[in-house]
Amino acid sequence: MKKTDVVEAKLKGDFKIFLSAIWHELNLPSPTRAQYCIADYLQNGPKRLQVQAFRGIGKSYVTAAYVLWELYKDPDVKVMCVSASKERADNNSIFIQKLILTVPWLAHMRPKGDEYRWSRINFDIGGTKPTQSPSVKSVGITGNMTGSRSDILLFDDVEVPNNSATDMQREKLIQLISEAEAILMPKPTSRIIFLGTPQTSFTCYQKLAERGYRPYVWPSRYPANVANYEGLLAPELLEDLDNGAEAGAPTDTRFSDKELTEREASMGRSNFALQFQLNTTLSDRDKFPLRFSDMIVTPLGSECAEKYSWSADPRYVLGQLPAVGLPGDRFYAPMFIDEACCDYNETIVALDPSGRGLDETAACVLSQANGYLFLRDMKAYRDGYSDATLIDVLKLAQRYNATTVLLESNFGDGAITELLRKHAVQQGALLNIEEIRATTRKEERIIDTLEPVLNQHRLIVDPKVIEWDYRSNPDEAPDKRLEYMLGYQLSRMCRESGAVRHDDRADVLAMAVRYYTDALALSAEQAQTDRKQMEFDAMQQMFLDDPVRALDALCLGIGHHELLHTRRGRSRPQSWFQGSAIPETKKKERRG
Repeated sequence: MKKTDVVEAKLKGDFKIFLSAIWHELNLPSPTRAQYCIADYLQNGPKRLQVQAFRGIGKSYVTAAYVLWELYKDPDVKVMCVSASKERADNNSIFIQKLILTVPWLAHMRPKGDEYRWSRINFDIGGTKPTQSPSVKSVGITGNMTGSRSDILLFDDVEVPNNSATDMQREKLIQLISEAEAILMPKPTSRIIFLGTPQTSFTCYQKLAERGYRPYVWPSRYPANVANYEGLLAPELLEDLDNGAEAGAPTDTRFSDKELTEREASMGRSNFALQFQLNTTLSDRDKFPLRFSDMIVTPLGSECAEKYSWSADPRYVLGQLPAVGLPGDRFYAPMFIDEACCDYNETIVALDPSGRGLDETAACVLSQANGYLFLRDMKAYRDGYSDATLIDVLKLAQRYNATTVLLESNFGDGAITELLRKHAVQQGALLNIEEIRATTRKEERIIDTLEPVLNQHRLIVDPKVIEWDYRSNPDEAPDKRLEYMLGYQLSRMCRESGAVRHDDRADVLAMAVRYYTDALALSAEQAQTDRKQMEFDAMQQMFLDDPVRALDALCLGIGHHELLHTRRGRSRPQSWFQGSAIPETKKKERRG
C-alpha cells in the first residue's frame, strides 16, 4: 500500500486525525482537549445529538470541519447548514469552501466544469453525482428549507435572544425545527446536529433533549453541582471531577481563570451561568440576579469621593434602612471612602413616561465619575405626563445641574418629547433632551444592563433614595405599595415575561445606566492617576502665575483642587454616619 493511501485511510478513519491535519494546514495551534472531545462525540455520538459548549470554544469550526470530513469520505453526502440568520448559515458554508480551496490535499474536492454549483448559498464538490440537491446548502431557520434533501442537518446557534425571548417565540422555533425533520434522508447514516448556547433558562435545547436529541455539555468551569446538568455533562469532565479536579477551575486551556472572571463580571452572573456554564437550572440566587448587597450605599452631595471600596462584611450592614428584597439581602455601607473629592463628570435625568392609570411615570437622577454611577434622586408620578409632572422633572434636572434629559419614546410616539421641549423653553432650562427607543424585551433589558454594573459594585446609591422609595405611595394597600417600590422591582426581576407587575422605577434606572455604558469602562484607579497628573500640571502653572500662593499651598499640604474649592466656599458633605452608633474603628477604616 502506498504511503499516500495509508495517510488517506487514517484521515478517513478518525475525524480527530482529520481535524488536527486541517488545523495544521491553517497554521492554528493543535486542537485543545475540549475540541478533541467534541470531535469524538460528533463522530461516535447518536444519530440526533446536541453539542452545548461555552462561547469561544470553537464548536462551530470543529463541526464545519466534521461536515467537510463527511464529504471527504463520501462526495455524494448532502449537507444543509441552518442558523438563526441567513448570514450565519452562509458563514459555515463559506468556511467549508475556503478549506476546499486552501488545503492542497483537498484539491480533488474542488468543482471542475460549469455543471457544478458554486456559490455561498449552495455548492457542489468535485466527484459528486449530479442531483437536484447541492452538496452543501445554507439557509436561515425562517427561510425556505424545502426543495432539498440532506444526509446531515447542521443547526448552528438557531436560538438567539431575538427569537427565544417569549414562550410564543420559543414554540415557533421548535415548530420550525420539527418541520426540518422532513428534509432528512431516510438512511442509517443520516445525522441531525445541533450546536448552541442557551439564551434563557427556558431554552429550546431543553425541549430538544426531551425529544431525543442527546446533549453533550461542556461548560467553561468545572461545576460545583453536577446534579444541575441532569446527567448530560461531558463524561470526560465527570471523570476529571472523580479524579480530583477542582470545582470552578477552567475546563479548557483557551480561557484562563482571570479571563473567565472578567467575562463573568462584564456579562453578569446569570448570563454567565447560561452562556458559559450552560446551566439552565438557575437557583433563586441566579434567577433573581439584582441584589441590594451589590450596591454601595452612602450619602451623596454636590461632589463625590474619588474611590469607594465595597464590602459585604456584616459590620457594614445598614440595618436602619428598609430592605424589601429577598430574605437575607441587605444594604451595605462602603468599607472605605477616599478623602479626595472630585466633581461629577456628567449628570442626567432619565424619564420613563406612562399614561394615567396604574403605571407610574418615573424619573431618576444619575451622575457618573471615575467609572462609578451615582443614583442621587428618584421621583414617581401617577398623573401620566401632565404639565405639572413635566415641569417638575425639569426642575429636578435644574436642581442637580443635569445636562441631559433622557426620554423613552416608545410611549406617545415623540409627542411627550415635544411637550417637554416646550416646557423647557418656557422654564428657561438649558437642557439637551434625547430620545431613546427600546427594542428588546423589558425584563431582559433591565437585567442585562444592571446586573454587570451591580456585580462590579459600580452603583453608588444615596440612602435618601431608598428611604423615599419605601415611603412612597402611602395611600396604597401594603401589598400594592411593595409592587411600586424600586427595591421590590429590582429584587424580584427575572428573565420571565411579566416578572413583576410594575417595573417603571427599575426600567428608568436601567435606561439611565445604559446611557453611561462607555463611561463605566474607566476605572477609579485610572481616574485618580489622571486627576493627580492634572493637579500636578495645575500646581506648576500656579507657581508661574502666583508663586507665593502656590508655595503657601504646598507648605500647608493643600492640593490645587482643594485650594480652588476653599476659594469657592465648597466643602464635602457631612457624613451620614456622624452621630450614629458606629464603632470608632469603622470610622477610621472609612477614612483609610
